[in-house]
Amino acid sequence: MSRSASASSSRTKSSKSLGDGSGRELHVNINDAEAPFPQPARGGLHRGLSARQVQMIAIAGTIGTGLFLGTGRSLAQGGPASMLICYGIVGFIVYVTLLLLGEMATQYPVAGSFNAYATRFFSPSYGFALSWNYWFNDAVSVASDLTAAQLVLQFWTTSHPWVVSLLFWVFLVSVNASHVKAYGELEYWLSFLKVATIVVFIIVGILVNVGVNESHTYIGTHNWHIPGAPFVGGFGGFAKVFVTASFAYGGTESLGITAGETKNPSQNMPKVVKFVFWRILLFYVLSILLIGLNVPWDYPNLSNKTTTTSPFTIVFTQAGSTVAASFMNTVILTSVLSAGNHALFAGTRVLYGLSVVSPNPHAPRIFSRTTRAGVPLYALLATSSISVLCLGSSYIGSGQLWGWLQNIVGVSNQIAWLSIGLASLRFRKAWIRQGRSLDEMKFRASWTWPWGPYFVIIAVTALILIQGWSSIFPTFSPVDFVSYYVEIPIMVVMGLCWVFAKNTFIDSIPVPGNAYLELPNETTSLIPHNTGTQETRHKWTSDIVDIQAIDLYSDEYADEPLDEVKDETRGKRFRLFWRLYDMLA
Repeated sequence: MSRSASASSSRTKSSKSLGDGSGRELHVNINDAEAPFPQPARGGLHRGLSARQVQMIAIAGTIGTGLFLGTGRSLAQGGPASMLICYGIVGFIVYVTLLLLGEMATQYPVAGSFNAYATRFFSPSYGFALSWNYWFNDAVSVASDLTAAQLVLQFWTTSHPWVVSLLFWVFLVSVNASHVKAYGELEYWLSFLKVATIVVFIIVGILVNVGVNESHTYIGTHNWHIPGAPFVGGFGGFAKVFVTASFAYGGTESLGITAGETKNPSQNMPKVVKFVFWRILLFYVLSILLIGLNVPWDYPNLSNKTTTTSPFTIVFTQAGSTVAASFMNTVILTSVLSAGNHALFAGTRVLYGLSVVSPNPHAPRIFSRTTRAGVPLYALLATSSISVLCLGSSYIGSGQLWGWLQNIVGVSNQIAWLSIGLASLRFRKAWIRQGRSLDEMKFRASWTWPWGPYFVIIAVTALILIQGWSSIFPTFSPVDFVSYYVEIPIMVVMGLCWVFAKNTFIDSIPVPGNAYLELPNETTSLIPHNTGTQETRHKWTSDIVDIQAIDLYSDEYADEPLDEVKDETRGKRFRLFWRLYDMLA
């Protein structure tokens, strides 16, 4: 019997499908105690997100405050050329990263996503630090979005801006405390509104540029030739834009997090990965090009300590319609709501994933408790509690606070992309080293083999190192420096805490030939078991996972017959419709 068949047989024997009385099947793994990936606890999460919702969630997670507000900060700090180049570079890096994540998320659609992949394929200590870092990233993102709501509100009034943040916080917690379908539907419609608005903005931006504006003058590339443009602030200004671009593109990697609650992930996730990002990149590139052409980098109050103005609202104001500008600002406010909703959902699922890691949880077990609707309520409350940071705007200034939070989140996003590259590199090496056929992969980005992971690792590392240039030269700014680089020591400290807690540095290694050495993996101790007669010595070592010992069959998603029937029925009845939908949706 082949290895594949044997593994499939063993998996079939060790798993059962049980009904819970609600029409939903619970897949119970008898070997849960030894499972390397997080397993559902107390009913676990529900697969309640459809392909339609997942595709729109991917768009909603990236088209938000980073595009509608972050572009104003990017334009003011780096100029139109820096903004266009940096967003294009980061966009390509993220696209390749998304393909690498898609390979793993389609093969192993689990709660925790790339955090779990980093633990399984690279290093448990690194995975532990990454998971907590990414949870903090999502929690701070919610605070950042609530602070952004205050900035957007300043278009109409500057009194008591914290009130809208409080109201948004209550609404977001309420939505996420209900069934995951409620979250999916809210994201779908908010995303639909944003996409429609961006299409309108692109049309209006073109008209404004060619002369349909208040002054009835042709703008063209005039704003690229004003003093200071197109590169504002030299290399330091150029480097600054990288972190704001990373903030803007943040959220694409959380596609993998939704895999744990996506119906038929082996069919839906590849479609999402292949199609969604191109649509996002198209929106970003066209929007940024038009913003750089129509809005001068020194526009009053574009970005300063107290406020940040959306370039989208400015373009509609240039068109001569105050009503249209107010409508645009309203849409931006809903996009802030959508981005906060997405970040709160992702952070809650990351904390849940930490609490159900087997055999040793990475977070208190209380965060694994779910409601009857499959919502990890305690994890939700813990994640949303960090949003109190947004109230600090009363003392610091909304613009300044939002800038710092944006830097922190942007760097955290980059660390996540770097981790996906590391996990993908180890995953691919393990797949080949263990002799599995590439045809067994449910999704494979063939054109990224073998350079994809190396490219992501090198490119993202370069971004992390150079983007804080302006905080050091020509004068050192301690606060800005901390906002750019605080994530790095946090990752190191968290990793060391895990290492010392699990005692992975000091390893008892038996003398070769005296005893059998059990190969370690991400769920077993790296301290070999002595037989009592063998001679031992101590050695400093790491907990990098042995790719030869990784179980590549565990937690693979097996297509259910019902999924296949649904796909076949859909294909026969509405083949032309769904092809048009995939191309134009």
